[in-house]
Amino acid sequence: MRHYFSGSSTKTIRSMGLSVTTREQMESVKAVITSTLRERHNLASGTTSDFTVQDQTQLISTAGEVSTTLSLLLGGIASISLVVGGIGIMNIMLVSVRERTREIGIRKAVGARKRDILLQFLVEALTISLIGGLLGIAAGLVASAVIGALAGWGFMFSPITIAVATLFSLVIGVVFGVWPARQAAQLDPITALRYE
Repeated sequence: MRHYFSGSSTKTIRSMGLSVTTREQMESVKAVITSTLRERHNLASGTTSDFTVQDQTQLISTAGEVSTTLSLLLGGIASISLVVGGIGIMNIMLVSVRERTREIGIRKAVGARKRDILLQFLVEALTISLIGGLLGIAAGLVASAVIGALAGWGFMFSPITIAVATLFSLVIGVVFGVWPARQAAQLDPITALRYE
């Protein structure tokens, strides 16, 4: 019977696998196994066991903890990437405001209101972030399909994920585009017209 167990080539058995019919039997079976092994190993009641008895719930909880840790790690990396991308958008928009100061002055001189200038630069920030987001989504889909095909995992497409990623791109554009847009809207038209 030893050939059914792991470690059958030696005189000791390293591991043994058992299954129960229902989940409710798990604890009682573990208790019986523990008491039987302690008796067979001649262990006194106060000594610690020289074996371990594990069930699938422990493995599942360990796998869940690892999955949660990986999700938090990937979420942190994604958050850092979003902030870096947002700072990039903000810098581009600030440079755009500085280079187009004279244009802003002319628009204000012919009657553009602050909210018109604000809306113009917000739309530009949204456009930049949306284009960047769509390019990132396309690159992610292609990379996922290639890795899935090479590894034999398959590829799953989720429209909800695409929608959430697009929404995040737009939110980043708004959050990091507001300050440059406000800078443009607050420009004094006379000073802007004199800007070289």
